[in-house]
Amino acid sequence: MRLVDDLTGEEAAETVEFGFDGRSYEIDLTAGNARAFRDALATYVAAARRAAAGERGAGRRSSRAASAVSAAESREQNRQVREWARQNGFTVSERGRIPAEVLTAYAERTGSGGAQSTEAQSTEARPTGVVQFSG
Repeated sequence: MRLVDDLTGEEAAETVEFGFDGRSYEIDLTAGNARAFRDALATYVAAARRAAAGERGAGRRSSRAASAVSAAESREQNRQVREWARQNGFTVSERGRIPAEVLTAYAERTGSGGAQSTEAQSTEARPTGVVQFSG
């Protein structure tokens, strides 16, 4: 089966699945367009939390809002973890998910339960074939 990029008409490399506003979508994209799509969503995905299957956001927002760590606090915490990791021989990127082993080592060596940031809630790597985005 030959895939055709839904934007350009060129031969597509993959089908990207994603969700938005409770609906599921698929789009066939070239490797470059798939990368651009993921890059465009990366900021939102990094700030989001994974929803449990079948869970709707509207019913739980108010209860989580009071206890949720602010995005600014998460960014600062992640900056501190990255700085600590580099000083302790770990290789970490400037952006994206912090590896679980780094978060675990940080928590063990600093006694910080706070290393369980939004990045630590899921130890899965960023999806390569499926982008889940629910708004």
